[in-house]
Parts: sequence; C-alpha cells; structure tokens
Amino acid sequence: MSGKTYLEGHTALVTASSRNLGASIVKALANAGADVLVTYHKSMDKAEELIAGLPAGDHAAVYGDTSHEGGIRAMVDAAVAAAPGPIDLLINNSGPFTMESFVDLDPSEWDRIWTSNVKAAYLTSRLLVPEMLGWGRVVNVSAGSAYVRNHSIYTLAKDALITFTEGLAVEVAPDVNVNCVAPGQIAESADDMAEFDPTFVERATRATPLGRLVTRDEVAAIVAELCGPRFDVVTGVTIPIDGGWRLAAF
Repeated sequence: MSGKTYLEGHTALVTASSRNLGASIVKALANAGADVLVTYHKSMDKAEELIAGLPAGDHAAVYGDTSHEGGIRAMVDAAVAAAPGPIDLLINNSGPFTMESFVDLDPSEWDRIWTSNVKAAYLTSRLLVPEMLGWGRVVNVSAGSAYVRNHSIYTLAKDALITFTEGLAVEVAPDVNVNCVAPGQIAESADDMAEFDPTFVERATRATPLGRLVTRDEVAAIVAELCGPRFDVVTGVTIPIDGGWRLAAF
C-alpha cells in the first residue's frame, strides 16, 4: 500500500458521504492524509459525528441534495467555500437505488435515480475538474448492478457511469485521472437489500467465486489507492469489487 499520508496536501469532496459506503471512503481518504468535505442530505448529525472521529485535518460538512441540478450546484458552491484549498479529489458516490421495473417506473423516480447517479457525477466534474490546476483525481462509484439486466433504471445509471468515466478520462488527460469502482453487494448493506429482495444476498454469495461479500472498508481502501501515486498511470478504468460475482460460469 502507498505511504500512510500519501494524500496529505490534497482536498477531497465525497458526495453522499455522511454514512454507509460514503463514510468509509471519507475515513480512508482522511487516514491517507487528505482534508475531506463530507456531504449530507438528511443526516447532518451523522456527518458531524463522522468528522469528529477523523484524524486531524481541515474537514467540513456541507449540505448536498443531488436529486436536481440546483441542489448539485449549491452543494459544489458550499464545498468550494468550505474547502481549505482547491478541491483536487472528487469521489462521486451519490447513488440511490431502486428495483422498480421499467414498465411500472414513475417518470419522477426515473429522474431522481438518473440525476443523483449520473447527472450529479457529470455536473460535479464539470464544475470542479477545470479548477484542478494540472493535477486531479476523479473516482466514480458504479455498482455490480451495472452488469445485470433486472435492476431497471439503477442498472442503466450505473452502466452509464462506466461509459462516462471512460469518456471523461480521455477528455481531461493528462492533468486529471478518472477511474471507477463497481462494488458488488456490500456485506454491511445486506439487510437493506433484503427489503427489496429477501433472497438476493444468499443467491449473490452462492454465485460469488470467493464465497463472500465485499465490505465497505475494502471498497474504500481501493478508492483511496486510486487517488494515490501507485495509480498515476491508470485512467479510464472500472474496477469490479465483487469477488468475481459478475463472471458467468456454465
């Protein structure tokens, strides 16, 4: 692994990061030396509690509603104002989930899922990448759902993030590296998934060659490493973090 404080002197914005995977990513970046901007929508107390437990640094919590363009722009403005310096690490983690079928999906739900997952990544990148001053890192958070075809608009959005990653990486090279992670079912979120499909976790574990689910900390560690010097020559790549679950075997 890279040196302990390999991100010292850098400032990160992590969207949707007051809890769950976003909070684990915040911890990994802060432990690597970065100053981190935590965004919250309904969990300001969680964001403040998270920051209180981070290593010493110039961290801050900002409100962020990624479900519409105005909210995304306001979040970026607040983050820039709160940042101790230029934001040169952007982790696009916002990604609400649904399994509502296309034929039953309300257009407003389509807009919410698509905007929070895809438009938020596009717009935050559009607003922040030009200010990365010759060096920057963008990491988009896709999902294992990008590789299946029964998760409706969520599949479409997470698959789009992979293509967006590749296109943006070409556009902003060589100054900014853009990569993506696609976690499979995360162990700590198994109960949440069970509310949508009680059989999913057991089936996913059985179908995973490594025989277990990925953890939040494992995903967060890879995100942090993608921001560090060991990945200086890597851009436009999506790393599936799923124990081999996506691999079809007959």
